[in-house]
Amino acid sequence: MKTTIGLTQARDLLKTREELLDSGSTPREIRSLVAERRLIRVRRDRYVEAATHDDLWSEGRHLLAVMAAHLNADPPGPVFWGPSAAVLLGLPLYRLTPHKVHTVVLGARHGRTRAGIAQHGVGIDDADIVDIDGIRCTSLDRTVLDLACTTPPGAGLSAADAALRRVAVEGHRQDPDRAADWHRRMSLRAAAVRSRGVRRARWILDFADGRAQLPGESVSRLQLHRIGFTGLELQPHVIGSEGDEYWIDFGFPHNRVFGEFDGRGKYVDPEIRRTRSAEDAVLAEKRREDDVRGVTGWRFARWEDRHVRSPDALAARLRAFGVRPPA
Repeated sequence: MKTTIGLTQARDLLKTREELLDSGSTPREIRSLVAERRLIRVRRDRYVEAATHDDLWSEGRHLLAVMAAHLNADPPGPVFWGPSAAVLLGLPLYRLTPHKVHTVVLGARHGRTRAGIAQHGVGIDDADIVDIDGIRCTSLDRTVLDLACTTPPGAGLSAADAALRRVAVEGHRQDPDRAADWHRRMSLRAAAVRSRGVRRARWILDFADGRAQLPGESVSRLQLHRIGFTGLELQPHVIGSEGDEYWIDFGFPHNRVFGEFDGRGKYVDPEIRRTRSAEDAVLAEKRREDDVRGVTGWRFARWEDRHVRSPDALAARLRAFGVRPPA
């Protein structure tokens, strides 16, 4: 199972050539390890073990690249932008694998790329530059807007949902006033932008909902909208037969069906499953579904990441459960 890392872990995982030499490696061994891809050269004089690098999600691998670029730069360091700011802020990069580190060239009108670093000549207000553990990047709101303008809709929506969740959701409930404030604020930001992609960004920001707990749920909601489902219930709340509280990803009232996005992490990632083993997670999920079915009389439809790759794929999956959009 892929793993996640934070800023401190990213710093610790990166080793300089001097540190590798101090640990007993010779220059020749370092070259051999890199050639055999047992050691990854992230940037000049910054290395990480290949097994560790490959075990990370895309966000973690890019965070290593961002951290290496920061450590190699003269103080105060660059201002990271777009996907590179996103990983510093803890936002998801749904199906994005950045091949360059993205920064802002303050005061410049044109961008350029040097040594694997894309320098964007975009206007940034001082108020939209924040410090994350000594590393400068664009603010949460500005980063979400930039991602919504420049990345595919699934990635932009996943980031927007995650940001809204951070400011307006506690547990499974979204505070309507805080959510409305966020939507108004982001709408004003988008209205002031005249760059390419802003029309799509305005729609994404309006469609954002913080109740999505995972990018797979965000993209599921996007595909369901494209298929034609309206009036969906998000995170419907059910009280079980013995008083247990359950929240389900989606409710289809017209079909009397609950919908669940089943990511692999739900069963195999210890940080998500909250049980001691994958077998316990499967058993707990079965008991939960049986209890919900018993007290509501509704059926369940489940889908996985491969089913949300396109509207047609998800529609076919739902038809297999007898779930169709309202006429």
